[in-house]
Amino acid sequence: MRTDTGHVFKLEDYRPSDYLILQTSLVFRLSPEATCVIATLTIERREGVAASAPLVLDGDGLTLLGIAIDGRDLQPGDYAATPDELAVLKPPAASRFELVLETEIAPARNEALMGLYRSSNVYCTQCEAEGFRRITYFLDRPDILSIYTVRIEAPHNEAPLLLSNGNPVDSGALADGWHYAVWHDPFPKPSYLFALVAGALGKVADSFTTLSGRKVELGIYVEPGKERLAGYAMDALKRSMKWDEEAFGREYDLDVFNIVAVSDFNMGAMENKGLNIFNDKYVLANEETATDADFANIEAIIAHEYFHNWTGNRITCRDWFQLCLKEGLTVYRDHEFSADQRSRAVKRIAEVRTLRAHQFPEDQGPLAHPVRPRRYREINNFYTATVYEKGSEVVHMIRTILGAEAFRSGMDLYFERHDGEAATIEDFLKVFEDASGRDLSQFALWYHQAGTPNLTVSSSHNARAKEFTLEIEQSVPPTPSESRKRLMHIPLGFGLVGAGGKPVSYGDVEGATVEDGVIHIRKRRHVVRFTGVAERPAVSLNRGFSAPVTLSVEQKTDDQFFLAGHDSDSFSRWQAFNTLLTDALIAAFRQVLGGKPPAFAQRLTELAGRIAADETLEPAYRALALSLPGEADIARDIGKGIDPDAIFAAREALALAIARANWENFTGLYERLADKGPFSPDAASAGRRALRNILLDYLALLPEGAALATTHFRSASNMTDRAAALTVLAHRHAGSAEAQQALAGFEAKYRNDALVMDKWFQIRAGVPGSKTVETVRALTGHPAFSMANPNRVRSLIGTFSSANQTGFHRADGEGYRFFTETVLEVEKRNPQVAARLATALRSWRSLEPGRQAKAREALLAIAGTEKLSADLRDIVERTLA
Repeated sequence: MRTDTGHVFKLEDYRPSDYLILQTSLVFRLSPEATCVIATLTIERREGVAASAPLVLDGDGLTLLGIAIDGRDLQPGDYAATPDELAVLKPPAASRFELVLETEIAPARNEALMGLYRSSNVYCTQCEAEGFRRITYFLDRPDILSIYTVRIEAPHNEAPLLLSNGNPVDSGALADGWHYAVWHDPFPKPSYLFALVAGALGKVADSFTTLSGRKVELGIYVEPGKERLAGYAMDALKRSMKWDEEAFGREYDLDVFNIVAVSDFNMGAMENKGLNIFNDKYVLANEETATDADFANIEAIIAHEYFHNWTGNRITCRDWFQLCLKEGLTVYRDHEFSADQRSRAVKRIAEVRTLRAHQFPEDQGPLAHPVRPRRYREINNFYTATVYEKGSEVVHMIRTILGAEAFRSGMDLYFERHDGEAATIEDFLKVFEDASGRDLSQFALWYHQAGTPNLTVSSSHNARAKEFTLEIEQSVPPTPSESRKRLMHIPLGFGLVGAGGKPVSYGDVEGATVEDGVIHIRKRRHVVRFTGVAERPAVSLNRGFSAPVTLSVEQKTDDQFFLAGHDSDSFSRWQAFNTLLTDALIAAFRQVLGGKPPAFAQRLTELAGRIAADETLEPAYRALALSLPGEADIARDIGKGIDPDAIFAAREALALAIARANWENFTGLYERLADKGPFSPDAASAGRRALRNILLDYLALLPEGAALATTHFRSASNMTDRAAALTVLAHRHAGSAEAQQALAGFEAKYRNDALVMDKWFQIRAGVPGSKTVETVRALTGHPAFSMANPNRVRSLIGTFSSANQTGFHRADGEGYRFFTETVLEVEKRNPQVAARLATALRSWRSLEPGRQAKAREALLAIAGTEKLSADLRDIVERTLA
């Protein structure tokens, strides 16, 4: 574990390296405690670099056993080696030479799960962002592209499977029961994309024929006996390959494509060239073990990592400041894939909910940073919602501004111009300017400037002049290290909605550029006049969520109700209802703080009933509409002085009011939605289950609710329904006999299935109320829980700290004290996981004074710990700043 060096990396300090590594040949002789790695590197000095310039390679905890150049062993005065750096002080005069390094590493002792590690008897690598330097000394940076040849040797009985990047070129037996395999990747790649897997794994095999007629062998490798759980992942992979050919013209380029699922993994998955390594959570699934959300995640993440083959691998990022160039762009691509595979409207709403839940708080807090950061202390901490989710939204805006045809032309040009290169954001924007003739210089601020812009909008109608006017003002709030903001180019989708939901036509437009239903906001203030509008319309804004902004709209409540029932844009219709719910919850929160019982408008609860029953809407859409804004979302909109208990009380009161007003209709619809055929994970079936389960959540608040949820739990034929009913019992009827029996029965049935037990941990960690901290503390001693496994930690500790607002933010600070102990314990093994957990306190300043003081104490306690890792110290100090 690296402790904090205090070094800050800055974008303006980027310089090309003095040396390149043209070819990398690696030989691994695998052993749990003493793996020998021999790296043969073909080094080339850049033109113009002095022959005396030292070659300095990165390391991380390495033991150097040998070093030679062009067949000559170096003498001690020729180089300087520490565990974290190797400097060749006297490189050869020739511009090209061969460097041979021998290092020794201990995979079995690598609990950080970075570099080469061994877990559950399987050797595995994770090299992004800077894990390769834990394997051998190297120029471990994204702009060093090398062609790799890898030979792996291991005892056959321990590791019959030997995998690496590229294509297999040789294999065979060795003495003493060992064997070997050689892999060659013909495409130059950065070291972060290197991968190796060795062990005893089962295989699911298939093939895919590309657009040009090439046959690609596909393999998904899983723990033996779990092959039957990989079928959906294989299907998703083949659909992804076909979709990328059709949507982006991208054909796969190797003879094989392999996926390996492992149980100990820091991330969701990793896009290593030709050998994707996955957290098994995002590969293994059937109806008995996985929910509909799991199936959707598997589909999306399989697609995401496959799409990286072109947006990340064939074209990579020049440096880690350009991380969004591969991640934000690939998230956009996987979102488009999922929208085409499922429901575009439902997918868009889900994307926005995720963005608001995770990225908006990041933009509004101490961890705010631009989509392309300008500086970092620990790159692992910048795999954030801003880079991924907001980065995707920036690409989405480019498409909105240019239109589909010009956007596709720009993407084609990007692939043509930069294939085989390490590119920058400037390179990416330039192809769209060249393809469209548009100037994107102001738009580029979306990459360079942190913060969520706000648009303040008011409207007026002059019936005599038949003019409708919008006054729009943009502002971007200050963020850490950036108090003054420049004006953005914001594409604002809009519609004028008349009687019956019909679009209102208009004549000329003054005050801003308006194209294809989009107002282009470029100035601080626009006064936009539409002529030929005889009657006052309702205005629908940010249609399709055309830009990741917040809106402050002077709008009549009647207009919001009208749009919630009639807007032809499905996102804006959902947004109108969600705004009504949010406003009602904020008012109820204030009533609770004032000691008054919350009260809700009858037409709001009735509207919820009409939406539930509206069969012109997809069931999945109705389920999303009926899902009340989350407690953290409400807190974000309130802003300051947050009392999580009061928010919870307000939210429960609204849910009960909706349930009471619609119990008869909800009951009838709940019964009609019951599955009548075999399980299918398709979008339509998943949508019906989602709607039925949200109705169960409401009905469980009424008398006999526990009995209904118990019946639902016992009759469930799939994990989606079973987990939903268990959540309702545990959260709505905590402590009841029904809840205790269901929890115990679930545990007994699935105690040997780690991924299903993660759901059990999540459900228990999410039980609202002050007692949950004691429950979670006790569960850390459960036989199925391990502090060494990231999935277990995220399911229990992560759920408690990020999703349980009343439990984590307990008024006496006990949740924070437990959190501090746990984060520090996790950090001893895995600094990355600990740092991600610590972000749960990023919004501590928004809490009411008592909780705020106790949260600060917790952060100070972590910050005051000696020898803190760079990962954790970076997060905590920025959170406190």
